[in-house]
This record gives sequence, C-alpha cells and structure tokens, in this order.
Amino acid sequence: QVQLVESGGGLVQAGGSLRLSCAASGSIFVPNTMGYYRQAPGKQRELVARIITGGSTNYADSVKGRFTISRDNAKNTVYLQMNSLKPEDTAVYYCNLVFRNGLYNYWGQGTQVTVSS
Repeated sequence: QVQLVESGGGLVQAGGSLRLSCAASGSIFVPNTMGYYRQAPGKQRELVARIITGGSTNYADSVKGRFTISRDNAKNTVYLQMNSLKPEDTAVYYCNLVFRNGLYNYWGQGTQVTVSS
C-alpha cells in the first residue's frame, strides 16, 4: 500500500508565502510523477504543478513564476513553495503520486490553503 501524508497549508495574507510538503511511503515504483492539484469550492480539481523523478516539471499558467515544485527522491517527498499568494489560490490542495503509466494513482488527504485579501 502507498500512503501520502501532506503537511503545510493554512491561512496567509495576499502576497505571503506557504510551503506544502507531501511524503510518500510504501511500494513506490520509479520513475514516477508527484504533484499537487487543487480544488476550490464549486470548481473542478485542477493541476497546480507536477514533477517527475528526473526533475522535469509542469506548472499551471496561473502559478508560473510564483510557485516552485521540487522533490527529494531519497525521501519520496515533494515540496510546493508558494510565493506571492493571491486570494484566488484559496483551495484544498491535494498531493498526487502516479506511476506505471497511470496504472497506479494515489492521493493525499488534502490540505486547506486560504489566502485573505
């Protein structure tokens, strides 16, 4: 079994920063993709950023230049540094781990990020 444990999140004023972390444990194949999605009330879950084992990254246009995703492969941990936060970044953020061409797809429990104006 694979488990994803998220930490970070919280309440911050606009322009502030937060850092999310997600540690994966269990039987994990490499290469794999770890990332974060978010879901705001009344909206669909959307990709925020993702990073593969080798370090290649993808970002949503809305967060480019403000968010940075990184990973520690030895610890099976992914980090999302969020700077210059905006009220529209408010959402529940979910960690995601995918491997074996999507055959295995795991989600974290979600963490609330609230940005006040």
